[in-house]
Amino acid sequence: MHIACIRINRFVVFSDINGNCDVMDKLHDLPGYLIRRLQQMAVSAFVTRAKAAGFDLTPVQYGSLATLAQRPGIDQATLAALVAYDRVTIGGVVGRLESRGYLARHVSEEDRRARLLTLTERGKSVLQTIQPAVRAAQTDMLAPLTREERAEFMRLMQKLTGTGKGGEDQDMAATLPETAG
Repeated sequence: MHIACIRINRFVVFSDINGNCDVMDKLHDLPGYLIRRLQQMAVSAFVTRAKAAGFDLTPVQYGSLATLAQRPGIDQATLAALVAYDRVTIGGVVGRLESRGYLARHVSEEDRRARLLTLTERGKSVLQTIQPAVRAAQTDMLAPLTREERAEFMRLMQKLTGTGKGGEDQDMAATLPETAG
């Protein structure tokens, strides 16, 4: 049982009821913590740029639209797998995009239980129009890194997520302009 939490330099020290202290890992050295922080920063950069461009779209909504542009006519379960979301969550995302008129659901002729998804003209237009804001958000996210660091960072993220060359995702670092270093 921990009764006190004291921060000394970057170390967090806990004292239990017997006065014994353990030096915990530095929070800012834990990969899970840093990945979560990067996710928060990425979402913030995306939402900020999207709103500045006049769009109320989340990264997963954008990802869903972009995926449907590349793979029109897929079902909801396939979309969920491609954007790495569970079926229940993607159902809400699809519902919101449909209510905005960005996509349409059609009953599959092969499996009447399945709903196939396609972008509407409005969805295609939004996807096209938001591209500069999406690109700017990607640049913002990696701005502190040099071109070489961005390429290495992207390579390592693709390795960790299994989305390297030949995967669904594109090599973003190679297409971003030089911003640092």
